[in-house]
Amino acid sequence: QVQVVESGGGLVQAGDSLRLSCVASGRTGSGYHIGWFRQPPGKEREFVATINWSGDSTIYADSVKGRFTVSRDNAKNTAYLQMNSLKSGDTAVYYCAASAATRPIEAARVGLMDYWGKGTLVTVSS
Repeated sequence: QVQVVESGGGLVQAGDSLRLSCVASGRTGSGYHIGWFRQPPGKEREFVATINWSGDSTIYADSVKGRFTVSRDNAKNTAYLQMNSLKSGDTAVYYCAASAATRPIEAARVGLMDYWGKGTLVTVSS
């Protein structure tokens, strides 16, 4: 049982940077991977990035590679999504999710996560 809460969204201009935070709490068992997803207005939810329990493996969607960085600080039970060079196309509700560390990290690519946050809105003005 894991509770996931993301925060840090807001209104920014194209080219700006923003960092989202994801706090996970509760019984984590053998540990958990963290995935970031987003849902643009009028579109389906899509994969953004993921990081494994130990923090030594990451995967990024092609649309954000080179601009976004996912990291985590397990001592603080917190994961981060650093977003740089934001574009209007990045506007979306961003979700953080956790999955058992026994699940392959690649599963996040298709949204196979166990616990989901409520989302935080990021709006990038053109």
